[in-house]
Amino acid sequence: MKNLVQPGRTITVTAPATVDSGDGVLIGSLFGVAAGDAATGESLDLVTEGVFALAKNSASVFTVGAFVYFNATDGNAHSNADEDSNSGGTVRIGVAVAVAGAGATTVRVRLTQPAVAV
Repeated sequence: MKNLVQPGRTITVTAPATVDSGDGVLIGSLFGVAAGDAATGESLDLVTEGVFALAKNSASVFTVGAFVYFNATDGNAHSNADEDSNSGGTVRIGVAVAVAGAGATTVRVRLTQPAVAV
């Protein structure tokens, strides 16, 4: 195909803020996991497909197959869109692929695109 630009599993963007490798990054409806460190304004590779262990809100409880929401304000995964601080920056980013109870620090998430505003 002459018009294929790239497979899209990794997208190069301009970092909207300083991020560390492994951080969740939300830009509009595009969600991905930072493949490396970047300062604001630098090029950043975002991985948009796969299963990732993401930081989660400690009170959130996930069952396998439950929707996972990302809150851009606190940078954590949440088990529902209405938890804690959803000041307009909460989007659905995928589904849990393992159980993560209250007190767990991460949840394993299979990413889906695009992120869906709630």
